[in-house]
Amino acid sequence: MMSGRSEPKGWVLYDGYCGFCSWWIPYWKKTINNTGYEIAMLQDPKVKMKLNLPEELLNRDIVLLFRDGSRLTGADAYIFGMKTVWWSSPFGYILGLPVLKQLTWAFYWMFNRNRFFVSKLCRLKPLIN
Repeated sequence: MMSGRSEPKGWVLYDGYCGFCSWWIPYWKKTINNTGYEIAMLQDPKVKMKLNLPEELLNRDIVLLFRDGSRLTGADAYIFGMKTVWWSSPFGYILGLPVLKQLTWAFYWMFNRNRFFVSKLCRLKPLIN
């Protein structure tokens, strides 16, 4: 879960069974690393042990796992992540406003429920079959 650098602030954990997730999060790896976070698949044995979640919950949402064990999931993880990057931080703060946060969550859930269809449609292969 870590590279050779100092201890990361946390990890962005994504679903390796999802083609979109397997493309999207690694695409942003450099940006994520520049903010002090690492990326890993939710299905990584070290991640599964650290999260201690039932198998059926492991690939339900993106997870931002902080070093202290606390976590953010779903749209909250994206909003937090946007706030940590200088060029996307204004959008993160705007999307974090109460009404827009509800809309962001609604969009996230709609997309999340259809991500395997989107992956197939866009021919995005998962890292795990």
